[in-house]
Amino acid sequence: MERGKQELAAGKWGLSLFFLFSLPAWGFDANGVALGASEADVRKTFPSAHCRALEWKSQAAERRCDDAKIAFGGAEARITLYLKADRVQAFDVRFDERDLERVTAFLKSRYGKPLAETRDKIERRGGGEAREIIKIRWEKGAERAVLSAQLKRKRVDLNVWLGKFDEEIYRIR
Repeated sequence: MERGKQELAAGKWGLSLFFLFSLPAWGFDANGVALGASEADVRKTFPSAHCRALEWKSQAAERRCDDAKIAFGGAEARITLYLKADRVQAFDVRFDERDLERVTAFLKSRYGKPLAETRDKIERRGGGEAREIIKIRWEKGAERAVLSAQLKRKRVDLNVWLGKFDEEIYRIR
């Protein structure tokens, strides 16, 4: 009888772990490097990244690791990670617009349902071709992620940050 209860409890734990690992990750990451990761984690995952001190003073970051060529959501991409006190505070992933649908599907499976998703057309003065802009936003606690794309342009940006990084990184002091 006691053994049956133990097997039942073990089965419940196994099922709980299955559901836990099948959910999207709580924090935002790029190929397993999440906000809060160390520079050693960055260098291990992205060995081609060039890490150095920022060229300007900022309260948001002290160092950056630039342009590691990566595969991200099935697309060729480049990444820049920003660090402060040896912890990733933000990262930007840039990839070609032709991979937008594939990477968007990947992000939705990885980051979960977006908080907002907009598609706007901006008419040009003088009757030129309208620009179409897509913006998708996720929020989890103090973490933010925004994917922005202007269709028929080459580059798409995914910006991910912690706290007020986006307001502080280029603030002149």
